[in-house]
Amino acid sequence: MLDRVAQVTKTGEATATLRHTMVERQLRPFDVTDVPLLERFLETPREIFLPDSLASLAYSDLAISVKGASGRKRTLLPPLVLARMLQSADVRAKDRVLDIGGVGYSSALLSGLAEEVVALECDSGLAACAKAGLAALGCENVQFELGPLEKGFAGGAPYDVIIVQGRVQAGLEALFEQLTPDGRLLAIVTPEPRAGQQVVRFERQDGRAAGEL
Repeated sequence: MLDRVAQVTKTGEATATLRHTMVERQLRPFDVTDVPLLERFLETPREIFLPDSLASLAYSDLAISVKGASGRKRTLLPPLVLARMLQSADVRAKDRVLDIGGVGYSSALLSGLAEEVVALECDSGLAACAKAGLAALGCENVQFELGPLEKGFAGGAPYDVIIVQGRVQAGLEALFEQLTPDGRLLAIVTPEPRAGQQVVRFERQDGRAAGEL
């Protein structure tokens, strides 16, 4: 995968049409309307963060699982789910964002929307691939940290926005403590092991409020 980073950056125009089709068919028709966010999806190659065997699926509407050095699997969210999460997060130009378990792609998107992004990963193999992709794309405002995802990264707190990629049932308290007083946390919440999942925005304003997307 790392060898392909250089190849992808040289031939990025070849996938520009695929990115345009993704935006026009998967995002715009389903209420993703934020112009700067749509521009980031148009500009950012997704395949650079995938192994060769999965590159052909980069602009599909699927969740894509990738395997790290430890055998741990991580899932890239479908573009529509990720886009709606980021749109609801209302990322602003001066925001500091903690991006948890995004495998690099979401951090690349966020790098053009926020002032600073801290990307947190717990698998060294996934982290290496993500860092290589981010470097190839020139995402200089992304800081990469390796550590347990559920603990966040207190060393960079507080954050205006925290994005949690992957399903959680509970245990977000440590992350709430890393938000600014008016910070926003977006997560995919599964209330019970076999229950359906929903994307929820939590706000730290006079306590904690949650709203389903």
